[in-house]
Amino acid sequence: MTPQFGPDGSLRHMLSLKGFNRQQLTSLLDHAETYLVGHAHYAPRQPRLLGRTVALLFFEPSTRTRISFHLAALRLSADVVTVDGDTSSQRKGETVLDTVRTLEAMHTDVFIVRVAEAGVPDMLTEHIGTGKSIINAGEAHHSHPTQGLLDVLTIRQCKPDLGNLCVAIVGDVRHSRVARSTAEALQILGVGELRLVGPEPLLPAAAEFAHAERYTELDAGICDADVVMTLRIQRERMRDPAALPSDAAYFERFGLTAERLRAARPDAIVMHPGPVNREVELASAVADGPRSVIARQVTNGVAVRMAVLARIAESLSGTP
Repeated sequence: MTPQFGPDGSLRHMLSLKGFNRQQLTSLLDHAETYLVGHAHYAPRQPRLLGRTVALLFFEPSTRTRISFHLAALRLSADVVTVDGDTSSQRKGETVLDTVRTLEAMHTDVFIVRVAEAGVPDMLTEHIGTGKSIINAGEAHHSHPTQGLLDVLTIRQCKPDLGNLCVAIVGDVRHSRVARSTAEALQILGVGELRLVGPEPLLPAAAEFAHAERYTELDAGICDADVVMTLRIQRERMRDPAALPSDAAYFERFGLTAERLRAARPDAIVMHPGPVNREVELASAVADGPRSVIARQVTNGVAVRMAVLARIAESLSGTP
């Protein structure tokens, strides 16, 4: 696998969070904070990517990730092109690699890729030219590194003492790339306790999250938790989605309501990576309630992606 970091420590690619250590992750989060003014507004436009071209290659649906990467690139003064899987030559049989090679021939510098197939971002790093970069914007159910970063940034802003926190991730953990990347980031930063909560068929194999506790009952799983992050059921990644309970049945057992949230700590925050399926994994009263930081996650997403792009700019070869 192509190293994410160069010999000088510069960030060459963003493929996953597994290769990061605590210092590197903290430095990236601190960098993201510099783009936020009062956690509500972004710093003025910067020329970090002036003269560079960033391509968004999204072969799966996306709202938050796609738009936030687009805005992040624009705020760093990049030229941005977008390739949509539904309208690209992939519909005619072109491979992702051929699409990347085509854009590379047009002097594109950074490729932000979202795909349903595992291993594609890593594969692309083996074939692109020196000084070009790949960013994983969501890969199968394996990894979504920038989402993991924005999640831990949000947690750190609200609950700075991660070593004494209990974080509960509730829902379809088995099929969630978000859960994997956020859990990786939390582990790197030394979170006190991590819990995975959901129906047994939606929990991953115990060996995959060896550092986490598993719960199959919501009340027990979020008891005294400081952070509760709910996930949607990803039926599109399941072999037999019809075998799952109905949305109503799932909400009855695992939907986070204001009443159930009382099991968590009184100052617990509620998170969700989006899109939210209201009255399935999360009641509207909670999603829109005072303990929800879902909007802050979205705000932080642009700042985190600006930080990643700015760091990658340091490794790009040649003069734009």
